[in-house]
Amino acid sequence: MIIPIDQLEAQTLHNIIEAFVLREGTDYGSEEISLAEKIQQVHQQLKSGDALLVYSELHDSVNIVPAAQFSAD
Repeated sequence: MIIPIDQLEAQTLHNIIEAFVLREGTDYGSEEISLAEKIQQVHQQLKSGDALLVYSELHDSVNIVPAAQFSAD
């Protein structure tokens, strides 16, 4: 089930995005990106529709997934 981000309180959405970014692990790219920047990037992807906030009843969890990979099965 897709969760519309505009139905969440700002702090709740921020906490979900932060947990997602921290769960993704260390970035070994050529340029260091701060946690705040990563959170902002994911937030922008959610706002633009490039990523979706999805609740899984099976796993009783919330995750952020690329819109192109989302399947409502």
